[in-house]
Amino acid sequence: MSPGKVATPLEQDLLGRARRLMAGGRAVLGVTGAPGAGKSTLAARVVDQLGEQAVLVPMDGFHLHDDVLAALGLADRKGAPETFDVGGYTALLRRLREETEHTVYAPSFDRSRELSVAGAIAVEPRHRLVVTEGNYLLHDAPGWSSVLPLLDESWFVQADERVRLARLVQRHIEHGKPPEAARRWATVSDQANAEIVARTRKAADLVVDVD
Repeated sequence: MSPGKVATPLEQDLLGRARRLMAGGRAVLGVTGAPGAGKSTLAARVVDQLGEQAVLVPMDGFHLHDDVLAALGLADRKGAPETFDVGGYTALLRRLREETEHTVYAPSFDRSRELSVAGAIAVEPRHRLVVTEGNYLLHDAPGWSSVLPLLDESWFVQADERVRLARLVQRHIEHGKPPEAARRWATVSDQANAEIVARTRKAADLVVDVD
């Protein structure tokens, strides 16, 4: 499922759904799932296949800065629902739905530096589909419950649990964690978040099983 490859049959079905969403003007598609499930890869593939009419706006751009997390006593919970600016995220989604005649700028998340980058993504009038992906799009906690009504459709991505965990550990190693610390983070902190995400599956319009 790497960008640039021909779409698989599953992707063709998903692309058909995405194109139908675009038919009536700008739409917002939410792609969610547990850490390591493959939602970021799938979302990027959909945008890649749709071309210049689609744009990817990850929820991760609203991570609170590490200094803020430390001040709040949340440094060891980075990635949990309370470590994001959910108010800022929902405000952006509203703007993307309403302000379709001029460019709106969105933040991205730089994993190499573990920080958000303001104004890094330009959502232009030509973009008829905004694909937003993240863990908590269907979460029903205060603040987060405002996200679902702003989505035209939501997909929940799930993978084999052993594959998901292995992928997650490898990701942490690639971003600088020693192997033991990577496994501990994936099976403790990330796993707590994954259990929250799993409970949101029933709210999705579509469940997508990926390899």
